[in-house]
Amino acid sequence: MAGVDMSSEDFEALVRDALDALPDWTAPLLDEIAVLVRDTPLPGTAPPGTSLLGLFRGIPLTAYGGRVPGSMPDTITLYRFPILAVCASRDEVPSRVLKVLGHEVGHAMGIGEAELRALGWY
Repeated sequence: MAGVDMSSEDFEALVRDALDALPDWTAPLLDEIAVLVRDTPLPGTAPPGTSLLGLFRGIPLTAYGGRVPGSMPDTITLYRFPILAVCASRDEVPSRVLKVLGHEVGHAMGIGEAELRALGWY
């Protein structure tokens, strides 16, 4: 693996720090979303030839009509190994984690890929 080596414990601490760094107005949205960390995406999750750093699964806020009782929560998953692979040093990891988390929060809000990239959340 190219990039940075970091334990899952250290990486998860950076995810907690990133959650704390998000604007306060995201808190109500994040109260409804489970934030997970996996080492790698499940096979078939990402299109061939792409590197998936994070994934939002659920119903975006713009289409939200209320949670169906008993349904699974929306999730944001951050993928540790792919994120570490795009970082040249440990110093880059916190900002990359925040950027990926912010990108996926944007998807949860209903913001599309092109707009997130235009806003710098890629």
